[in-house]
Amino acid sequence: MKEIIVIVVLIGASFVRCMSHQQQSARKPPNIVFILADDLGYGDLGCYGQHKIHTPYIDRLATEGMRFTQFYAGTAVCAPSRSALLTGQHTGHTYVRGNKEIQPEGQEPLADSVQTFAQLLQSVGYATGAFGKWGLGMVGTSGDPIRKGFDEFFGYNCQRQSHRYYPTHLWHNAEKVVLEGNDLSQKKHYAPAIIQEKALAFIEDNKDNPFFLFIPTVLPHAELQGPEDEHYKRYEHAFGETPYKGNGYGSDATVGGYASVSKPRATFAAMVSRLDAYVGEVLDQLDKLGLSDNTIIIFASDNGPHREGGADPQFFNSSGGLRGVKRDLYEGGIRTPFIVRWPGKVAAGSISDHLGAFWDIMPTLVEITAAPQPRYTDGLSFVPTLLGRSGQRQHPYLYWEFHEDGGRQAVRMGRWKGVRLQAKKSADAPIELYDLSTDVIERYDIADKHPDVVTLLRQAMDEAHQENSIFPFYYQGSEVY
Repeated sequence: MKEIIVIVVLIGASFVRCMSHQQQSARKPPNIVFILADDLGYGDLGCYGQHKIHTPYIDRLATEGMRFTQFYAGTAVCAPSRSALLTGQHTGHTYVRGNKEIQPEGQEPLADSVQTFAQLLQSVGYATGAFGKWGLGMVGTSGDPIRKGFDEFFGYNCQRQSHRYYPTHLWHNAEKVVLEGNDLSQKKHYAPAIIQEKALAFIEDNKDNPFFLFIPTVLPHAELQGPEDEHYKRYEHAFGETPYKGNGYGSDATVGGYASVSKPRATFAAMVSRLDAYVGEVLDQLDKLGLSDNTIIIFASDNGPHREGGADPQFFNSSGGLRGVKRDLYEGGIRTPFIVRWPGKVAAGSISDHLGAFWDIMPTLVEITAAPQPRYTDGLSFVPTLLGRSGQRQHPYLYWEFHEDGGRQAVRMGRWKGVRLQAKKSADAPIELYDLSTDVIERYDIADKHPDVVTLLRQAMDEAHQENSIFPFYYQGSEVY
């Protein structure tokens, strides 16, 4: 009889502890993990139609969450896309609109006046950490990640430095972490692996607090490089290979130059699979610590696939059949793989064609976490879409600009897509028009058939763009900026 009583008491205590844990989880704000790939194409993942590269863990996110088919990056290149993400503003308004280099290291910093959603999360008690590539302001400047809402940063502050996978140094907050044994002739410390360890440690260190973990990984950004590990061996003999030789990007071989690659396709595929494995490690860490059910995971890429260093997006169909690559404002340059997993909230295996973009992340996370409303945003919360509710607000249009190669602008307005090239040379440069409902690959310019639509797109471009003295775009009078 005593034994029965003891068993009943133990079962009851276990039940109480379980209920208490569930109640605590229900009260605790959700953790947020945002994984941002670098130069990963819309078609580089299995769940988006990739057949040559193995991505089981990211595919698992799609199986267990919502996969978006019409979500867009901030723009078609690194720094301004990240600025649009963090500030909740499209590139006609956001502070950083191009990859403007600062010597000897770093990029144009976000100003003191710029507010990020990390700061808003920080204000309601979230522990915040960023691990990977920053590119929005060197240590000690107004754009230092520690001044923009992150309690901890580890990785490449300068995106120019991130061209190398075996760099001479990384940054931990204000500390320069020298990687002895890394130079042009030695490859001792593989930076993504070091950064990954720090990201996993952040989860462990903050398991008892609500946290926002930002992982702007450098994978699979050029240069093509990595250890000859199990990921590389998977593809080593899978593709016909032509060795890539040469620098190909920038004159500084220690920073901007790309080394020779004996098997560029195998190397690129390995980099994507290695990224996928790192996502798997994050999932395992959350599972191990009992955090998965109360953690939102968001996965995206900063822009379309690159062609530097021997990368071959055509071979892999990295743009997923869409026109364009990195630096293009056609769909292949800006449409991003976008996946959200939130157990018990977002329906597993769901697919959404909701039209959204990076500047929507800020209001969405603010609504989820009850953080203060931002001072400004171009975004709209897509929480109704995530939760399968009615009442989702829609953008009248989405807008992008790109400041290199003569300047480019693009507008998505429902089924219509307008693209303007050489926009810096003339505010009257022609606008190409595509009907994405019938021509998603943007093959047929039908501007001459719909002048009324072209007028609407031109008006949207004029409305969306606000001049920025640091990143000037339009001309004034006869002077071209």
